[in-house]
Amino acid sequence: MAKPNKKGPTRTVDVFCAKCKARLFKYRKGGKGNLIKCFVERISVDYTSNQTHCPECEQEFSRKALIRGAPALKIVGNKVTFK
Repeated sequence: MAKPNKKGPTRTVDVFCAKCKARLFKYRKGGKGNLIKCFVERISVDYTSNQTHCPECEQEFSRKALIRGAPALKIVGNKVTFK
């Protein structure tokens, strides 16, 4: 399978915790659909310490995975919002 594009999209979105509205990271998102997975190389600014739990409410919002050979975060359903 093909790896995701290193340069990636130029549009950035802010990702927030759905429970406490804490800012999690800035992500270069492609497309206009929901946020299902986040490739680690596309995260431009990270506000979390371990990328799987919210720094304020400690809720798990993602799981680490390998997608197409690249490290990624699989988002748990309805745990994050983005603008």
